[in-house]
Amino acid sequence: MTPELTALTLAALLQVVQFGLMAVPANLTLGVVKTLSPRDRDRMGGSLEEQLTGKTARLYRALNNHFEALILFTIAVVVVTLSGQSTPFTAACAWTYLAARVLYVPAYAFGLSPWRSLIWFVGFLATLAMLLAALL
Repeated sequence: MTPELTALTLAALLQVVQFGLMAVPANLTLGVVKTLSPRDRDRMGGSLEEQLTGKTARLYRALNNHFEALILFTIAVVVVTLSGQSTPFTAACAWTYLAARVLYVPAYAFGLSPWRSLIWFVGFLATLAMLLAALL
């Protein structure tokens, strides 16, 4: 397995961990009646995100942000891997992305501004660098 695929696998496992970090307090806050429901806005009294507050709401947003970032990172890993262009540079970019995503979770959960945005940007740049390296 290439280093980029290893980083992608670990990023997917991070997604699982993030889900647990968000789901447990969300269930405690809202109760299982709401979280097991079909989540219709009118039945719940608003959207799930609107009913979460504080750190739990931030963990929810961080989870959604990782879903979005993981799509682009996955594309970068697939392009680099399938084109046989794995290099120490692309491997370093993949590990940088993963490190940024790990740091992003507590930065977002604890509302560390502007660090959360800067950490996000590092991960985004690492992904962009991988895509550009595959083209060049």
